[in-house]
Amino acid sequence: MAPQTSVIHDIGYQRYKGPRLGRWYANRSLYEHSLRSAFGIGRGAKAKVFPWLVIGIVLFFAVIVIAVRSITGETFMSYRQYAANLSYPVMLFLAIVAPELVSRDLRDRTLPLYFSRPLARTDYALAKYAALVTAVLLLLGVPQLLIYLGAVFTRTDGFHGAWDELGDLGPGLAAALIRALVLASVSLLIASLSGRRAFAAAFIVGVFLITSPIVGILSVLGNATLKSLAFLANPMFLMLGLEQWLFGPPSAGEGLPLGDYGPVYGAAALVLLGGSVGLLLLRYRKVAA
Repeated sequence: MAPQTSVIHDIGYQRYKGPRLGRWYANRSLYEHSLRSAFGIGRGAKAKVFPWLVIGIVLFFAVIVIAVRSITGETFMSYRQYAANLSYPVMLFLAIVAPELVSRDLRDRTLPLYFSRPLARTDYALAKYAALVTAVLLLLGVPQLLIYLGAVFTRTDGFHGAWDELGDLGPGLAAALIRALVLASVSLLIASLSGRRAFAAAFIVGVFLITSPIVGILSVLGNATLKSLAFLANPMFLMLGLEQWLFGPPSAGEGLPLGDYGPVYGAAALVLLGGSVGLLLLRYRKVAA
């Protein structure tokens, strides 16, 4: 019989006796980490280039608005128009950030590490969604606040002028929030379908760009009803229609020819938001961990 040579070594493992912060802390940590990742904070210079390039573009437009108003005293772009005119930078930002938040985890197969903690699959999806919504809201909201501050300092009617300006700012921030909620849900859903960030970014851009000519075709070839409903085919135009229904045309003589179909745009936005978030949650219930 062979002699027993096995030895048990005490290498100092001890049970953890500290506080267990639980599911809420895990959700908050994932949200904070995702929000920082959206802007490349805590990562290398390469991860910061594209997000901050888009931030520079939107801030540049804000500076132009402030400078023109301070020099001429006229407002050539309202707060709502500012958010609407930056559709392409927002689209680019979503195409960059959404794959960064979810596609990397799919590619690197790190989801089992997340789900081994007190973090449900739905928690993961909602934390990522909340981070992307916050990032888009900051992208559109912070420049509007800067424009507001610039406008207040150029007005000569004191508190009443600041209050009137705040009444114009409110719909602009509300429009930014609506855009963040809806467009982030669509973009994150698309990004969650691919582990390759380049493919996910291309798919996101494709959804926004390919559907735009459809709006033009329906507007030209359709009857009066179809022309009023044509803008439902593109998420960006859908946002314009929804904002016009909620707040009215951006200025006199402008706006989309919605007719009496404003409530349809409201319903379509709710369906798009609820459907995208629901499919996102379903996606992470089915994804392999």
